[in-house]
Amino acid sequence: MSFDAEKIRDEIVQWIRDWFEENGKGCKAVVGLSGGKDSSVVAALCVEALGKENVFGVMMPNGEQFDIDVSHKLAEHLRIESIVVNIKDAYEGIVGELAKHFDSFEGQARVNLPPRLRMAALYAVSQTVNGRVANTCNLSEDWVGYATKFGDGAGDFSPLSKLTVQEVKAVGRALGLPSMFVDKVPIDGLCGLSDEDNLGFTYAVLDRYIREGICEDEETRQKIDRMHKANLFKLQPMPTFPYEPEHY
Repeated sequence: MSFDAEKIRDEIVQWIRDWFEENGKGCKAVVGLSGGKDSSVVAALCVEALGKENVFGVMMPNGEQFDIDVSHKLAEHLRIESIVVNIKDAYEGIVGELAKHFDSFEGQARVNLPPRLRMAALYAVSQTVNGRVANTCNLSEDWVGYATKFGDGAGDFSPLSKLTVQEVKAVGRALGLPSMFVDKVPIDGLCGLSDEDNLGFTYAVLDRYIREGICEDEETRQKIDRMHKANLFKLQPMPTFPYEPEHY
């Protein structure tokens, strides 16, 4: 089954317009700009849907970010207003406070802290500029839990969450985005490894498994299934106690 990128582009643009008409008429779309394909495509879609004057970009390095120039170039390319909010002081402050109480603050707890701080910053910006926060996750990342709950996994509306990495790239090309924004190798920004190095398989392999159910390497298939099952909780609503008061 072929993927019609231009058709899907137009449908997402209309969906964003409709969503803002109902949920944020007159508001800006606030997008965290990482320099990667997802935030680039989301920002470009929002510009198409709402106009460049209604899209606000936020760059959130944790200290120095070697590729932040890509985010600046995207904002210039789309001609959107953007700011830099460095989360270094907030990050180091929390780490320092936790160090007073725990002998070791490492592993995923420490890795997931910056994304959660970035989302807190995005919502602070959003409330300041009368905005709505765009989620920039895609289906491939969500499928294996490659997103932080209440971090980059949060947001008010999500244009790409049903699209695989390959499909997101196709939409980016249909939007006319330069290759530097669409084809940039995704990295986690923490340990210097690419997403695919961390995952242990390529997005092309993952996307084919998602769309066609085909994964030629059995070990990889089993790994994807384990990751998908283990991370489903990130995509589900918070469980709530099903209390219903009795009526007399």
